[in-house]
Amino acid sequence: MILLESPKGWKDYELLDSGDFEKLERFGGYILIRPEPKALWKKSMPESEWMKLAHTKFTTGAGFGKAGKEDSGTWHRLKKMDDQWPVEYRKGSLKFNMRMGLTSFKHVGIFPEQAPNWDFIYNESKKIAENTGKAPKVLNLFAYTGAASLAARAAGAEVTHLDSVRQVVTWARTNMEMSRMDNIRWVIEDALKFVQREARRGNIYQGIIMDPPAYGHGPDGEKWKLDELLFAFLTEVSTIVDKRNSFVVLNLYSNGYSAVLAETLINTSFGLRSEDKGKSYHMTFGELMLKDKFEKALPLSVFVRLSR
Repeated sequence: MILLESPKGWKDYELLDSGDFEKLERFGGYILIRPEPKALWKKSMPESEWMKLAHTKFTTGAGFGKAGKEDSGTWHRLKKMDDQWPVEYRKGSLKFNMRMGLTSFKHVGIFPEQAPNWDFIYNESKKIAENTGKAPKVLNLFAYTGAASLAARAAGAEVTHLDSVRQVVTWARTNMEMSRMDNIRWVIEDALKFVQREARRGNIYQGIIMDPPAYGHGPDGEKWKLDELLFAFLTEVSTIVDKRNSFVVLNLYSNGYSAVLAETLINTSFGLRSEDKGKSYHMTFGELMLKDKFEKALPLSVFVRLSR
């Protein structure tokens, strides 16, 4: 199991401090205070310094404790700031832009701890293109505002971006245009239905990216509960992934899920044999984390990466 930290030197993002169930972050030119249930320790800076630095603070509202609404609440402006603003991600030859925005669910359009996965997706897509002489087909499921889609597209992949929420797909398209990219395929649909249809059609992908929510709804009201559907969903996904020259990324935010559990899910749903590891496939699994300026490590999700 490995720990992956968002890269230092990313000029448009910093985790400045964390503690007392909150985190203090800089996205581009603005500093935000957001709830963070995993920040169980004390803040390193005094509360007065946080309030002096921050442009806005999110407080949890009436949805707290309700399944699917845990993060709902309100932003309280402390200084003048724009409702929307750009940030850039740059790592080596990978570069793209994202629009930030204050949402009613504490999210701002980007999950910075995912940066190591963006690097992996970019590098794997380029490697497959070099090995096969063809642009890999990459499917990004539960794709949100599309940072992973942009990473794959920057490597020349043919990208299908799927999410069930029309507004975030529109947001992702804006990010593509801001990054001066084009030709991403946009799909607004329930992820399981789409995968099942692709399997019936015999469509095969060289890259699959999955970041499923704990709870969710499809565009036609389909209910998604991760615990009940994840294994069956992964089993369906395994049928549309190329057996050679391919990669899979699974990210899980749900509290209580471990990296070992995620690895076991991929092993069993994909029918992988331990004796083939290192020969016909490679797998890594672990946690994605951020470190604040005081070297406190904040683990935020677990992941599995499969490459063949």
